[in-house]
Amino acid sequence: MNKLKLFLITSVLLVGTVACENPSKTTTSAPNSQDNTAVNPDVRTREAAQSDAQSDVRRRQLNSDIRAREERNNNDGGSTTRASTDLASEVRSKLEANIPDGQLTVNATDNGDVTVLGTVNNQEQLAKIEPLAKEIKGVRNVIVKASIAQPKS
Repeated sequence: MNKLKLFLITSVLLVGTVACENPSKTTTSAPNSQDNTAVNPDVRTREAAQSDAQSDVRRRQLNSDIRAREERNNNDGGSTTRASTDLASEVRSKLEANIPDGQLTVNATDNGDVTVLGTVNNQEQLAKIEPLAKEIKGVRNVIVKASIAQPKS
């Protein structure tokens, strides 16, 4: 019995050692260099990623993620006091999902004040910012410092 235990432990250690010698990459397009330099994607890749980020499927996914966060928050006691990073992240997701082609940044404070900066394409999108942000639990005040800028062709 002791020899069997020793054999199993040795086998596990040997497999673990061999597996650690060749670190795998997360994708086939990961850079081969070990210096972790960033590789800029080409124009088509960026456009495809932007199109995906603004699709209806992505919009529904972001809204679903927001609802899931709210449910977790409610299960943890339902506090309306939220960390500023959580608040900013949820508002950013909500705006990304509902304002296509917007170039917005979100800053939040622990007391629920949210500031939205950047540009949107039209007045309708600009008007949607505050109501969308206030849908997130914990947002008390929204300051919109965004402006309208026509998209570049």
